[in-house]
Amino acid sequence: MAEILGLGMTHQPPLSGGKGIKPRALTLTLQDPGLPEHLRVPSGWPERMRREWGDDEGATHARAHQAAVAQELLKVRKVLDDFQPDVVIAFGDDQYENFVEDIVPPFCVLAYEQFEFKPWEKGGGNFWGEPAEKTFVVKGHRESGKYLARHLLENSFDMAYAYRPLHVPLGHAFRNTVLYLDWERRGFPYPLLPIAVNCYGRTLLRYHGYLGKVDERLSKEDLDPPSPSPRRCFELGAACARILAKSPYRAALVASSSWSHAFLTQKNYHLYPDHQADEALYRALQAGDYATWHGRTLDEIEDSGQHEMLNWFCLIGAMAELGRKPDYASYLESSVMNSNKVFASFRP
Repeated sequence: MAEILGLGMTHQPPLSGGKGIKPRALTLTLQDPGLPEHLRVPSGWPERMRREWGDDEGATHARAHQAAVAQELLKVRKVLDDFQPDVVIAFGDDQYENFVEDIVPPFCVLAYEQFEFKPWEKGGGNFWGEPAEKTFVVKGHRESGKYLARHLLENSFDMAYAYRPLHVPLGHAFRNTVLYLDWERRGFPYPLLPIAVNCYGRTLLRYHGYLGKVDERLSKEDLDPPSPSPRRCFELGAACARILAKSPYRAALVASSSWSHAFLTQKNYHLYPDHQADEALYRALQAGDYATWHGRTLDEIEDSGQHEMLNWFCLIGAMAELGRKPDYASYLESSVMNSNKVFASFRP
């Protein structure tokens, strides 16, 4: 019988680091030659950020932030287990992984039979102390992927789909969604259906989905075509909700991303997130004020470094279509750890 659960979480890669977790993106920004000299030292930063940096370059804050995130992930997993979905449909960004110069679709349903990946093969420690050769195998759900893509196309929503990967087995947004929802390593028994969203748009190819230069100012004409608009992402989520409500599946819809990213927030010199913009959307989320979300423009998203939140716009569109407010939401703030993190559940 069809039923839909909504969940929101983060997939931020540094959170999987071991005890030596530190603010990695901020450290790189401090080495950028275009950063004004007065911002290379904590005395030039906002007071909140100076407190987080402390006297150990943010290490204490990073560990506390990691622990707080882990507790929220356990809550999300509990809701997921209580629901027992037939399929977990995750909206996540492809950050120059499967979609590069050969093709960049706005959206793509990854209807694979199975996902097999080695998240630690490139080295570095991880929170669980797992070896570099550790292989994870996760079931796909081609049947629901075909069902969703078919009905989207039949209803005039031009959706790309794939039955096998182009370049990597599974992008980090989806890998980390699985790894983080299994934080206690009890196993992840649910079939996964990723929907890749081109969140990085204009800068995806130029910066390979990561850090740009602090002082680089480029016109839109110099860059590549944009992401799908927040409104279009909202509409995709709404269309998915309508289709899944008539389907045979119990589906968990998951938005997987942090909110504004420091390394994408040029007006803050890539040092800290846009707390004000994030807090405004969070208040709207809590209130079920989805008109505020629906009215957000791509220019506003890019100005605030909220590129990856397009994944959340898909979820919010679905929840708006279902007339559902969050029954639980949590906002974890951090200036030095690159992004604020939001967790939410929308139970049936």
